[in-house]
Amino acid sequence: MTGTGICAGRVVIVTGAGRGLGRAHALAFAAEGAKVVVNDLGVAPDGAGASAGPAREVVEEIRAAGGDAVAHDGDIATGRGAASLVAVALETYGRLDTLVNNAGFLRDRMLVNLDEDDWDAVMRVHLKGHFLPLRHAAAHWRAEAKAGAPVAARVVNTTSGAGLLGSVGQGNYAAAKAGIVGLTLVAAAEMGRYGVQVNAVAPAARTRMTEETFASLAALPEDVSPLVVWLGSAAGAGVTGRVFEAEAGRITVMEGWRPGPGIDKGARWTPAEAGEAALKLLADAEPPGQVYGAR
Repeated sequence: MTGTGICAGRVVIVTGAGRGLGRAHALAFAAEGAKVVVNDLGVAPDGAGASAGPAREVVEEIRAAGGDAVAHDGDIATGRGAASLVAVALETYGRLDTLVNNAGFLRDRMLVNLDEDDWDAVMRVHLKGHFLPLRHAAAHWRAEAKAGAPVAARVVNTTSGAGLLGSVGQGNYAAAKAGIVGLTLVAAAEMGRYGVQVNAVAPAARTRMTEETFASLAALPEDVSPLVVWLGSAAGAGVTGRVFEAEAGRITVMEGWRPGPGIDKGARWTPAEAGEAALKLLADAEPPGQVYGAR
């Protein structure tokens, strides 16, 4: 495999790596010298079914190109599946350096048509499917650090513009992806003392998940992978708790919630006073970004 070798010697887990963005990330890490644990449950775009085929096919593709990879087809949104994912890395390669959380699927509905099962399923795969692998990987790295071993670990989470701005017809997905941003910030703050850096990427690319929603999107999954690889390497030392958007050749640092205009009366407001103050503040505030799909 050809590359700069920026990840030579690193062991990298990529979840949801059987297709789309995850596959592109796995191939890119392998091309840069990483040993890759390719996780994929092999489900349909809406989460139905399961197959070990996609993960194994990516492993075969990496090996055919001269790289090193192993497949994991467990459900990482379960404690047992997430624990076994980390165990596969440690048992196969003796270490773990980078976790890329990417697994997910869509069940799009307008809110009034969104049933509880579709809400729970999307929250489970995206949000819980980020938390559990992160928890098990972080526990390993904390133990390593406390034992005196040098740790330069990296976590790259996958959020979305839907989670940053909202997206009509994707209330479940947008809420899950917004939650991933919060999880990223907390993990970066908690795990930094153990040598772990945690960032998130909001990718825009044409994949199996996005082809119906964004039919005209020309950006490819491979366009996002270079940033993910750099964040997952030792080269990005000092970069943590940040959110990036990546689309084609464009990379943007996303700046989230921070205080804007404010006023302190020094006493309790009446409702009318509070409303008047709010309108004055809004007149001085930056307008919010437009929700995707809003008219």
